[in-house]
Amino acid sequence: MGKKDESLLNTTNGSSAELTKEVYEEKMKHVSIISKPMASRKLTKKIYKCIKKGMKQKNYIRSGLKSVQLHIRKGERGLLVFAGDVTPIDVMCHLPAVVEDKDIPYCFTPSRADLGTAMGVKRGTLTLLIREHEDYQELFDEIKEEIHTLPIPTI
Repeated sequence: MGKKDESLLNTTNGSSAELTKEVYEEKMKHVSIISKPMASRKLTKKIYKCIKKGMKQKNYIRSGLKSVQLHIRKGERGLLVFAGDVTPIDVMCHLPAVVEDKDIPYCFTPSRADLGTAMGVKRGTLTLLIREHEDYQELFDEIKEEIHTLPIPTI
């Protein structure tokens, strides 16, 4: 519906890998200062792929701040993905401490719009909780291991 940013879409080399890197770097300029640990470009692509597979299963992806908070409080476990470009950041800045206490792996991705797109909806989302399922278990475990290797944020 809106205009596309031609500077991000046109490349002289024509390589899609370079295009993805340029778009990722552009989105990284808009993330908040507390968005740590930030997923790498490769990990972000794997997370989006896992979200797409999870949406095929009923109730295996929890999206939205209120829903994710509720299900974490009730004891659901999985991978927690935050959007890094949330403003105002105060609405969700308490959640990383909560999930660290509950020992749930989490990371940030650069764009809330991309999280919504990976879910197959037009609206973006602040947070996603991805629960385990046998259809994408291998990808889930791979993402979980990579999240554990991300540097731990310090004060």
